[in-house]
Amino acid sequence: MYKIGQFSILCRTPIKTLRYYDEINLLKPEKVDKYTSYRLYTTNQLIQIHYINSLKQIGFSIKEIKSMMSGHDIGLILNSKKSELQSELIEINNKLSKLNFILDEKEEEVLMKYQAVIKNTPKCIVYSKKMLLPNYDALFTLIPKLGEKVQKENPDLKCLNPEYCFVKELDKEYKEKNINIEYCEAVTDYGNEVDGIEFKKIESVKVVSAMHKGSYDSISNVFNFLFKWINENNYEIIDYPRLSYIDGIWNKDCEDEWLTELQIPIRYKRLL
Repeated sequence: MYKIGQFSILCRTPIKTLRYYDEINLLKPEKVDKYTSYRLYTTNQLIQIHYINSLKQIGFSIKEIKSMMSGHDIGLILNSKKSELQSELIEINNKLSKLNFILDEKEEEVLMKYQAVIKNTPKCIVYSKKMLLPNYDALFTLIPKLGEKVQKENPDLKCLNPEYCFVKELDKEYKEKNINIEYCEAVTDYGNEVDGIEFKKIESVKVVSAMHKGSYDSISNVFNFLFKWINENNYEIIDYPRLSYIDGIWNKDCEDEWLTELQIPIRYKRLL
């Protein structure tokens, strides 16, 4: 048999830890000398402490290790830890792919101009209307009129604070004329529906977003940037892109000050 100091050296575990394991009944000494109170350990217990240390290195808690050492729920605990580690691996690979995307990006100007951010959109009530636009410029006359109509029918209705409004482009291809869109604006409550305007609740969704400042003529650059980011970071698109017009012709005189956020709903592809 080994005294606790000798056993500590053999199993590379501090004496303080061995005493703690004794106190919590995780690993008790084989024998305690009744005259000296020395804790005495056996060679067989080296195997036990090695098992405990290996489980700790995987990330199991002392409580989980105690359950497994006593033979309780071993399969359940192991499978739970496996799922936890797989989730961590997905998150680590996700971070690595984002970092590699930045490192591999050679176009410094694009890198400085656009940054991809993942976030969740708010769960909220919106009023919405699907429309056919003759061209993109029509959007900035139709939307104010739409807001005026909603306000007239619902004088007490308030916009959500902070404001959240966006345009979904519903066509399967890029079009410059006869564009199908859905306009949505978040509000505090349901209201009276009129002239094709619908009130509905929309769920929160994970999106990757980027900000575009300047003319809408070059907004395709941010589309290209985000599509490339999605492809290279193992995501897939799950819904129509959203264009959120933050600053524009209605409050900025210079188009260089126009600010638009592109949001693309996504989900992470499972690793094979």
